[in-house]
Amino acid sequence: MSRTVNTAAPADSTPARARKNRRNVVVPLLLVAVLGGSGALAVTRPWERGESTTGQAPVAYDVVAVEKGSLSTGIQAGGALGFDNPTPVVATGRGTLTALPGVGAVVKTGGKLYEVDGRPVVLLKGERPMWRDLGPEVTDGPDVEQLKRNLIKLGHAEGLGLEADQKFTPGTATAVKRWQKALGMPQTGAVTLGSVVMLPQATVRVQQVAAQLGAAVGTASVLTVTSTDLVATVQPAENQLSRFKPNGKVTVKLADGGTINGHIRSLIRGGAGGGEGGPGDGNGGGSDKTTVTVALDAQDLAKKSGPSSVVVSVVGDSVSDALIVPVTALLALDGGGYGVKVAGGADATVARLVKVRLGLVADAKAQITGDIRAGDQVVVPK
Repeated sequence: MSRTVNTAAPADSTPARARKNRRNVVVPLLLVAVLGGSGALAVTRPWERGESTTGQAPVAYDVVAVEKGSLSTGIQAGGALGFDNPTPVVATGRGTLTALPGVGAVVKTGGKLYEVDGRPVVLLKGERPMWRDLGPEVTDGPDVEQLKRNLIKLGHAEGLGLEADQKFTPGTATAVKRWQKALGMPQTGAVTLGSVVMLPQATVRVQQVAAQLGAAVGTASVLTVTSTDLVATVQPAENQLSRFKPNGKVTVKLADGGTINGHIRSLIRGGAGGGEGGPGDGNGGGSDKTTVTVALDAQDLAKKSGPSSVVVSVVGDSVSDALIVPVTALLALDGGGYGVKVAGGADATVARLVKVRLGLVADAKAQITGDIRAGDQVVVPK
């Protein structure tokens, strides 16, 4: 409800000094930098000065009820749930693609990723891609060490005393032959370029198949694979970025209504981040945006929901059962502190000043305590 009040003071018989002191009880000042989840806010209350407004239009005001509820400094941003760490797989060597996996297929270390010329191309775990054939005549190198680690892990080096070093020993050749026998391949004791794919992940999920059956192997990507874990990604607005801190706690609200706790794993300027899909165009994505990747605490709940839109909330301070008013109701008092004007009685133009203590401030609302209760009507500018 809006009302208009002429703030010119009526004549009375109060001595001039008393009237001056009464006017100086409260001199509303600029309310500056009241910071909440929505940024800075500044308010002036000129109609409260008690000074003549001759030549100016009367000032209108509203009254709003004091609310009782919860307030939080946490912020929210829309994002997406997707599989982690998309990685293109480039086929090396020569030949023709004769079998490809389906989207969503999960391949573990030692399993067939795709097929060339009727022979399986096997997933092995390693940071370095293969760049040469590996056999008894090869020079020492870290690629040999990677191969030996996989042979040991897969159980093909049992009883050979094989160590994960950079030398291709006779024992290494024996372990390779055992591995080839298990795959149903010719037991040559050597690993040719293009017969394995080295990836950092021990288990991958096929996200996209980029090649066609019958295509010649070259330098183009054949597949895109991801981790089997889901992460949340979000691209916050610039004025929200300061709230997203490395390893900071967040909550993720899923599309099915569930909630998962998580922590901020990385912040990367530009690109779509570590997860499959990313926030997408609807979230205002762009090359200059910062993508925040959130690691999730409960993968079972995330996988039940599946890739979808999510809401990421940064955990902040919160209060419950608090008395809450708009920050525009606050008046800066002489000598410090704040007050509010509480309208009372049938005549709403009559209001009393109540000094209050300021608590949590967020989303243009403020927690207050003092001689005030829920339901009281406080004056705010229109």
